[in-house]
Amino acid sequence: MLAGRTFASGPLRGTTTVPGDKSISHRAAIVAACSGGVVEIVGVNPGRDVRATLAALEALGVRIERSGDDIAVHSKPLHTTAATLDCMNSGSTARMLLGACAGAGIAARFDGDASLRARPMEPVAAQLRAFGARIETTHGRLPATFFGTAPVGTRHFILIEPSAQVKSALLFAAAFAGVGVTIAGDRGSRDHTERLLRFFGATVQWDERRVTFSPAPFKPQAVAIPGDFSAAAFFITAAAIAPGSAIVVRDVGVNPTRTGLLDALLQMGAGIEVRDRREVCGEPVADIAVEHAPLQALAIGPDLALRAIDEIPLLAVAAAFARGQTRIADVGRLRAKESDRVAAIERLLSAAGIATDLQRNALTIAGGAPRPPTAPIETHGDHRVVMAAAVLAAGAGPVSVDDARSEDVSFPGFGSALERLRAFR
Repeated sequence: MLAGRTFASGPLRGTTTVPGDKSISHRAAIVAACSGGVVEIVGVNPGRDVRATLAALEALGVRIERSGDDIAVHSKPLHTTAATLDCMNSGSTARMLLGACAGAGIAARFDGDASLRARPMEPVAAQLRAFGARIETTHGRLPATFFGTAPVGTRHFILIEPSAQVKSALLFAAAFAGVGVTIAGDRGSRDHTERLLRFFGATVQWDERRVTFSPAPFKPQAVAIPGDFSAAAFFITAAAIAPGSAIVVRDVGVNPTRTGLLDALLQMGAGIEVRDRREVCGEPVADIAVEHAPLQALAIGPDLALRAIDEIPLLAVAAAFARGQTRIADVGRLRAKESDRVAAIERLLSAAGIATDLQRNALTIAGGAPRPPTAPIETHGDHRVVMAAAVLAAGAGPVSVDDARSEDVSFPGFGSALERLRAFR
């Protein structure tokens, strides 16, 4: 049964926080599982994706104690399980735990929901086969069966295209196997795995193009997860486009591989200030203040688009309110997310009366005055589409979606948090 919702319009005001970073939560749990000790992780993302990773680690023999959004991971060698690892809707779970299993040399079967089964797994499987892993996918997708790892394999890899998940899978394979690797072909994709491995004592060098990992005895220590920038991005964008808005989002991760949205909005003229920069467990953290200001169109190139890959739907919404035509390059990779997000952007903006044009892997958006859609937006179970529709509503007027339940994937309680900022006066 669908659970539709209508998001209201109006300015956002006040101070808020967001759940722990989803990307870091996945990775921290996996690193902790091979740390050789007990690791406390504070502020774990409460969404379904991270719950899938924790449940899969437990199925592989790792003991995890839970207390609200905090966990304690008791490291032990991964073991073969007869149970299928249910990755639910989480590509991060599937791809990165394939790497961990490759390093541990165990057998496992991976599966997920219908959406995840439609997403490509062969790019990571092919790289792990070069590591020595024996993996069979189903026509390049899940279900995938892992039969163990042969002792002979390469330790030098080249990414076919930049992918933090494929890069991380190879790093986890190396960490669990206790071997060094070199990975070339990156282009500044998110580096949370590198930072965590370094925080735990490994030698990791990364220059945005090449990663070199050398194993070392890990030093188990507590990890504090910063607020998820991708969650904060919804409030940031909504405040940027809704007249009268003035908000502060506290304790947000501002890793430069993730903050392409900030850079793009600042270039468009948004009233954004990054305050109190500091470092927590190897990750940069800050408070982000946003006030509404008129936006100008921008040409967003491939490197900036890569650093804003999860936020491109939000950049498209911001572009709808900007003066002039915004062009976003390299959007093709969005077609293989939880839904076809390129098509989702086009549907959402078209429903609001904004013209788009897709040519040669670039999306052009004609800025103007978005109006409230007259019918519910089809979200195809994609949490980022649901929340992008809520952001559009902040500046355009009420927007309805056919089903809002998918917000629980990354940001349980998003709608309520948004309403609290709207109600603050």
